[in-house]
Amino acid sequence: MRFLARPAQYLALALYLVFLGFPLLWLISASVKSSRELNSLDVSLVPNEWHWENYTEALSRQGILHSAWNSLVVALVSTALVIVIALPASYVLARLRGRVRAAGVGWILVSQVFPVVLVILPLFLILRTIGLADSLVGLTLVHVTYMLPFALWMLQGYVSAIPVELEEAGAIDGASRFTVLRTIVFPLLTPGIVATAMFSFVSSWNEFFFALVLLQSPDNYTLPITLKMFIGGEGKVALGPLAAGAVLAAIPSIAFFTLLRRRLTGGLMAGAVKG
Repeated sequence: MRFLARPAQYLALALYLVFLGFPLLWLISASVKSSRELNSLDVSLVPNEWHWENYTEALSRQGILHSAWNSLVVALVSTALVIVIALPASYVLARLRGRVRAAGVGWILVSQVFPVVLVILPLFLILRTIGLADSLVGLTLVHVTYMLPFALWMLQGYVSAIPVELEEAGAIDGASRFTVLRTIVFPLLTPGIVATAMFSFVSSWNEFFFALVLLQSPDNYTLPITLKMFIGGEGKVALGPLAAGAVLAAIPSIAFFTLLRRRLTGGLMAGAVKG
């Protein structure tokens, strides 16, 4: 039976990839179909006719490019701020012992329990008081606040996996605490930093509810809000252009993942060698 183990593993992996990739393939297929075919009961993955004008219509209406730029700015700035804040905080959280660490972990867990709908009104009132309710700056701050607890939880797990003996060995060799962190700890944290950055970017890029409540000016709309505009006031949906816009919206996330994938692999190799 051992000779069947490897083919079974490849078969399971192939089925898993099909399971993950089928929605994206269906979305791409819908983006090049006509409205008549999309509303037809005759369902097929391959379009009968290729309607590339769906992409042209998606790019030419509703200010989608400007909204994509807004989303990109908010996502990149939010990701950078989350990493800058969470990296030192996660190290302290992982190395502390006693009630302080228990309180920190408890705050992280409790913050993930409350539904978003319970905190959106206080956040809106606070941002309106300081004049940031209808601005990308206010939305960025909300994204950072929303993503920070989970980023802390992720990074402190990576920090806890690094043996304290490595830091003690560096200190015995005469290295300062900053040198130990810069040359030993942070390089080993590269996979965690990259994974956290991926999560933060995708979460901010796809976020809809906060942007829907906080943003009123069309000039400040992010991409998910603009894609919502493809649904008419009477519920009529431009399915072809909406699917095309959704495909275009997925490109930055895929590009960001591809850009950081090498850093993730390189960090894993570095951690294996240095650990």
